[in-house]
Amino acid sequence: MFGCLVAGRLVQTDALQVAPDKFVFNLADYENVNHVVVFMLGSVPFPTGTGGAVYFSFPDPLRGGPVWQLLGFITNEKPSAIFKISGLKSGEGGAHPFGAMASAQPSVAQVGVSVEPLEQLLQQIPVSSAAVSTVDTFMQFTQKMLDSLYNFVSSFALTQAQMTPNPTETFIPSSCVLRWFENFQRRMAQNPNFWKN
Repeated sequence: MFGCLVAGRLVQTDALQVAPDKFVFNLADYENVNHVVVFMLGSVPFPTGTGGAVYFSFPDPLRGGPVWQLLGFITNEKPSAIFKISGLKSGEGGAHPFGAMASAQPSVAQVGVSVEPLEQLLQQIPVSSAAVSTVDTFMQFTQKMLDSLYNFVSSFALTQAQMTPNPTETFIPSSCVLRWFENFQRRMAQNPNFWKN
């Protein structure tokens, strides 16, 4: 019914059914996993009015058992989702439907899918750091590049009193760089592909 995918690994379709409405995937070497994708295989839909709450658990010897955290959910209308789990290795777990299940090995985490009513799924609040950024990678790179350029150029700023005459060097007012920086950011926000024209 479900699949689980970690980049660089084979797709897992061998969910262990631990209850009639609960399924678990084991994730070995979870310390090296940043994101996980949970999806429906397409062979069996959720029963009408239900979906799957997706949880992540990692072993926590200090608490004496696994820590479960809600990542989000999948439904017949949204049959797959990607979650960031790299920031979830510490912190508090919340209420979960998996009881006192414990991972067999200390280096194995688990991804659980619990079939629940849609009304209940919509009322649950996932861990905020599990949401994958919706900002395009290109947009992130461009913003970081702009910030880096502006910070680099600003580090050389001099007042007119500090300047020594040098006829072989051209000076650009920092206000021009700032104006370009702000215009570029505005144009990127309006149309991330403006530079292709």
